[in-house]
Amino acid sequence: MKVSAIQLAIQFNDPEKNYTLIENKVIETINNEKPDVVLLPEMWNVSFFPDNLNETADVEGKHTKDLLSRLARSYGVNIVGGSVATKIADNFYNTSYSFNREGELVHTYHKVHLFSPAMEHETFTAGNTLGVFELDGVKVGVATCYDLRFVEWIRMMALEGIEILFVPAAWPHPRVFPWQTLQRARAIENQVFVVGLNSVGVTDTLSFCGHSMILSPLGETLSEAFEEETVLTADLDLDSRKEIREQINVFNDRRPELYEMN
Repeated sequence: MKVSAIQLAIQFNDPEKNYTLIENKVIETINNEKPDVVLLPEMWNVSFFPDNLNETADVEGKHTKDLLSRLARSYGVNIVGGSVATKIADNFYNTSYSFNREGELVHTYHKVHLFSPAMEHETFTAGNTLGVFELDGVKVGVATCYDLRFVEWIRMMALEGIEILFVPAAWPHPRVFPWQTLQRARAIENQVFVVGLNSVGVTDTLSFCGHSMILSPLGETLSEAFEEETVLTADLDLDSRKEIREQINVFNDRRPELYEMN
């Protein structure tokens, strides 16, 4: 499965520019890379995150769903839509929409772990459902940014049988080392491919650290970016993951009866 991840500098609090930017970049990526799946960044409609979401959040996700559905259908590509700020009823969510090649919405994920140091939990409502679904018959998962730090959450996806974990993020300096390390750890311990996509650029208060990566189930780097706008592409050999699990099958050797989780 060939995957492309689009590392971008999102315009802060300017949805109109960002929807145009994303459309152009998705089309350019499809034409240049011919991927099976395109991954988009976290909060790409407004960046992370303005204080006037009542005016800028995507109501019911309509604009986002219309755009990504049209692109997926028109170009015959799967799109894991990163995430956008949405307003649903009276609540704001950090929402990821994923579409298959027919332009059908196959999964909606609301970010579960909200980043309390930035007061994300005071603005957004947390989701409570696992981000697991299928693309082209392959079981995949999506976890948004801060979710990556929660070992139990990612392990639950691995136990559901995901082969690829997509992680759209808005991870800032000076935390580039944890961002890189946690991606690699989640790949190795769960024996899955990890496609971690971070933003670059700055807002008034944040400087995003980039360093998006596509990793093998052994934690090997298949593609890596630095702090420039770019597209990462890698062809994921899903058969190799099966071989890795046969060689060291940590899932067979687990002893969940001894693991107490509170």
